[in-house]
Amino acid sequence: MLDLPVRNFADIIMIENTKQRGIFMGERKLDKLFGIRTVGIREWPDNKIQYNRYEPTPYKALDELAENYRFRDVNKVVDFGCGRGRVAFYLHNRFHLPVTGIEANYKTYEEALQNKAIYRLKAEHIIAPIKFKYGLAQHYKIDKEDNCFYFFNPFSVHIFRKVVYNILRSVEKDRRTVDLIFYYPISEYKEFLTSTPFTMTNEIRVPGGSDKKEKFIIYRKTENRPPF
Repeated sequence: MLDLPVRNFADIIMIENTKQRGIFMGERKLDKLFGIRTVGIREWPDNKIQYNRYEPTPYKALDELAENYRFRDVNKVVDFGCGRGRVAFYLHNRFHLPVTGIEANYKTYEEALQNKAIYRLKAEHIIAPIKFKYGLAQHYKIDKEDNCFYFFNPFSVHIFRKVVYNILRSVEKDRRTVDLIFYYPISEYKEFLTSTPFTMTNEIRVPGGSDKKEKFIIYRKTENRPPF
C-alpha cells in the first residue's frame, strides 16, 4: 500500500495516555484500509473562538450510525468541517454516495486532498463523486441535490445559524426533505434548532460510551409540497 507523505503535522496534538494511544492504533488500522490518514487532533492557531479543533469521528461511532440511519435514501452528503475527510471517505466507500466536505483550515484541507488522491486509487470502481472544498461553511452554496448534512461541532452557533438558514433557503427554492446529523451534539445547536422547522427524529447512542453525549441525533425538515 502507498503511504501519504508526512508534512504539516507539527501542530497535531496527540493524547498521550495509554488507553487513548491504543484507540488511535485501532483507528490507524482502519485508516489504512482506505489508504488515508485522519488520526490526530489539530487546534486552530491564534485561538479562533468561532472554530473548534479538528477531531475525527471515531470509526465505531460511524459504524453505529451506518447501521441505524437510512443512508440509502440520501442523494448527497455534505460534511461541514470535514477535516481530513474520514466521514466523507467512510460514507462514500460504504454506501457509494456523493459526498462533499467543507474545510476552513487550509493545512487540513490539503491533507484531505492528499488522502483523496490515494483513496481514489483504491476505490476507482465507485462512480459517485467525492469532493473537498476549501472555504467557510456559511459561504458554501447549497446544491439542490444536498439533502443530508453532517456536523461534529465544527464551529460556533453563530456560524451554525448562518449555515442552517442557507439550507432552509435552498429547501424553499427546491423543495425536498433534508436531514441534519450531529455527533456529540452541543446544547447551543439544539436550542437554536427549536426556532426552526427542523424536528428531532432519531437518537443513536454509541455502545460502550461513558459520556451520555456520545451519540448522534438526527433533525429533519420534511418536504412541504405546494397545494395543487
